[in-house]
Amino acid sequence: MAESVHPAAVNHLPAFITAPGETDILFNIMTVFVLLLIFLIGVLYLRLHALPEHMAHGASKGQLQLVAVLGLIALFTHNHLFWIAALLLAMIEFPDFSSPMASIADSLRSIAARDAAASPAEANPTGLEPVVNPRPMPTEPPWAPVENEVPASDSNLSERRG
Repeated sequence: MAESVHPAAVNHLPAFITAPGETDILFNIMTVFVLLLIFLIGVLYLRLHALPEHMAHGASKGQLQLVAVLGLIALFTHNHLFWIAALLLAMIEFPDFSSPMASIADSLRSIAARDAAASPAEANPTGLEPVVNPRPMPTEPPWAPVENEVPASDSNLSERRG
């Protein structure tokens, strides 16, 4: 039997229509494209979701952990309010209170070690430093009080300003 074309068929078929029994190339290309697109959208979503954590990376450890936990809660609950809170916390720069306090503590520790090395413990069994005043207190102040002039009873204050 000879191959005959149906009378309603057109003479020329488009390139994406394949003959029966042949490999559908357009279907294979679109399958790879859709899988790649799904993968790229997933990567983009996770990168966007990790944005607050990347922004808070230079912040303190506590702030970074708080932002990371809020990001994970937002990821698992699909509640965008947690993600917005994490983003806002990542943008805020909290003041560093612990570093100056640690510096003060280190300075006090070194001063105490220096004073302990200067006075041996055998001379002072209580461990308390005696109060030593290197400069004696002056008996009278180095400044003299200024006495205000008392205006005469007949003088007028408005005349003095003038």
